[in-house]
Amino acid sequence: MKTIDELLAEGVTGKRVFVRADLNVPLAGGLITDDGRIRAVLPTIRALAAAGAKVIVASHLGRPKGAPDPAFSLLPAAERLGELLGAPVAFAQDTVGPAAHEAVDGLEPGQVAVVENLRFNAGETSKDDTERGEFADRLAALADVYVGDGFGAVHRKHASVYDLPARLPHYAGYLIATEVGVLKKLTEDVARPYVVALGGSKVSDKLAVIDQLLGKADRILIGGGMAFTFLKAKGYEVGSSLLQEDQIPAVTEYMERAVKEGVELVLPVDVVVAPGFPDLKAKAPTEHSAVEAHAMPEGQLGLDIGPKTGALYAAKLSDAETVFWNGPMGVFEHPDYAEGTKAVAQALVDSKGFTVVGGGDSAAAVRTLGFNENAFGHISTGGGASLEYLEGKTLPGLAALED
Repeated sequence: MKTIDELLAEGVTGKRVFVRADLNVPLAGGLITDDGRIRAVLPTIRALAAAGAKVIVASHLGRPKGAPDPAFSLLPAAERLGELLGAPVAFAQDTVGPAAHEAVDGLEPGQVAVVENLRFNAGETSKDDTERGEFADRLAALADVYVGDGFGAVHRKHASVYDLPARLPHYAGYLIATEVGVLKKLTEDVARPYVVALGGSKVSDKLAVIDQLLGKADRILIGGGMAFTFLKAKGYEVGSSLLQEDQIPAVTEYMERAVKEGVELVLPVDVVVAPGFPDLKAKAPTEHSAVEAHAMPEGQLGLDIGPKTGALYAAKLSDAETVFWNGPMGVFEHPDYAEGTKAVAQALVDSKGFTVVGGGDSAAAVRTLGFNENAFGHISTGGGASLEYLEGKTLPGLAALED
């Protein structure tokens, strides 16, 4: 795929450059709680603006139902982008309507505009090729060149990700080029030992990547809510913890495969339990305790890996040459259940190997828990996209950028 450096070498002064970014930031009360995805696209936007392009930034945010919804407006993201750029950013209150055209027509070389949430238009996510194509045509009318830099959306066959690049000269932005380079390090000529730490709530979300990693990783560490399905498959009681009973046969098969293929599949040896789920807003101290993983009390809810497991996982990560971590080890948003995630994050910081934090909640945890982002080899902006790449799937947004 052609990169933004090739575009800059060709010259962009005065050209309208459509940047498909991922500004899908978490909001609380209309305020951004983590601006990592906005900061990730800054190098591309700055380079284009500095070269005299008229930069049009577009993104989705959340899952509106194909119609305008103020709760999912990109205005807060546009305002934050302006703050980070240190320059005014125009905001269009529609995506392909009069406001968008007015904002784009008003741009001078080096200026930036953000159009409203792409998903306010049904054509963006439509499964109908014609409807999606018609929306892509309207987006194409805004620009002369396309730069794909929304890595968090490249696994979606959406109009702005998949159809639009076919209608304009297209290039990969700095973020996508970096993300693809990192993922190749996790799949081609991997430095070993290669250790993967997987967490998050649902084991069903991770089965496909576990299937692929069983033939590639040296160790796989399991945490988060998904761990309880593994523990149940071993015959342990898991109290009232999150459990996907329908996935137990698949989990059992994977544990057997790990033994046959010589992959060390490591499960929690202790867990932190509580009578119920904590109030994440109040974050007040709760009644909780650490118990052996094979002796969870009835009626108790597992909310984090325990201290013994945190130390075990840190030891299993200590000699790794390559680490991929996707998914927190517990309910890190509450201080009583953040220690397991902290232990894994600290182990990556201490590692001398190449460390990758796999987007989404893991990236948010790193920032929420106060870790220096520069202490990690790479923090991905796309958890779902990263996982699908590791699963061996063709990602529509990357395929569209290929020549």
